[in-house]
Amino acid sequence: MSAPLPGRLLRIALDPGDKVEAAKTLIAVIEPTAPDLLDVRTTAEAEARVRAAEAAKEKAQHALKRAQAEQERAVVHLKRLKQALERRAVSLQDVDDAEARERMASEEVRAEQSGIQVAEFELEQTRAALLLLKSYARQGPSRTRFDVYSPISGTVFRVFQESEAVVPANERLVELGDPGDLEVEVDFLSTDAVKVKPGAKAYLDRWGGDGSLLGRVRLVEPSGFTKISALGVEEQRVNVIIDFTEPREKWTRLGDAFRVDVRIVVAEAENVLKVPAGALFRQAGAWSVFVVQNGRAHLRPVEIGMQNDIEAEVLRGLDEGATVIAYPSDKIRDHVSVRPR
Repeated sequence: MSAPLPGRLLRIALDPGDKVEAAKTLIAVIEPTAPDLLDVRTTAEAEARVRAAEAAKEKAQHALKRAQAEQERAVVHLKRLKQALERRAVSLQDVDDAEARERMASEEVRAEQSGIQVAEFELEQTRAALLLLKSYARQGPSRTRFDVYSPISGTVFRVFQESEAVVPANERLVELGDPGDLEVEVDFLSTDAVKVKPGAKAYLDRWGGDGSLLGRVRLVEPSGFTKISALGVEEQRVNVIIDFTEPREKWTRLGDAFRVDVRIVVAEAENVLKVPAGALFRQAGAWSVFVVQNGRAHLRPVEIGMQNDIEAEVLRGLDEGATVIAYPSDKIRDHVSVRPR
């Protein structure tokens, strides 16, 4: 929340963690100063803020309509897939993915509805500030304070201006939010982000509790940014937004700007033959491994499918249960005698 008009800000009594209620909790009190109230430019700026608030509200309304249309499509698609599942025309995984998309669409509608609520409240605040300025210009001082109320029900996250001070318009005052409406923002290398699709499953690790939390990718942002790595290398990163799919009670200890490690499923398959990534190496332009048979290493070309830093899918060239040499050194040759250690 920011100051809707310039003036003297009285001390904000709220602290991080305090609960607030929409349109009822008093956030701040601003005493407009007479020179600012009589200034023509200040009045023009207030009118501009009203127009900006009106545009923000209109934008939020359009976003809500788009979200509602996507939700309707997701509901219809899910209904069709459930009917097709009864005929065994689709897999259960397809239905699960459709249910996840329908849940995300519902969450998006709820988020846009909250956005409209905030936009409407901010519009009311800017209009009230403008009326105060015009009233002062016509009649002189009739009100010595301007009350700023909370636009949402939630919790105080941060207080930017704790002490009394003279503040300009749009100066940040406090940050409010709903801890039960958290989302995860994680930045990926752009080369990895192109593999991530909305609806993909995500696992949140090292968040402070037991096990992993489950989530779903809601959005891969369309633009990236440059970030300097710990080694001083410029990297192009892309933010990926993830929604929790676990019950709120399971991650209630998480808060704003907390740290988590994220793994996102970019591809999956059942009944896959896998090999450790450390056993693979390039030989004559193709992937190969050393297979141990009767105490000797045998060079075996293989065809690889999906892979990550830990393991790889084997499409052809290996049988289940075969023994392979992990991280083979330059001493390993075809048909050389080997023994396990």
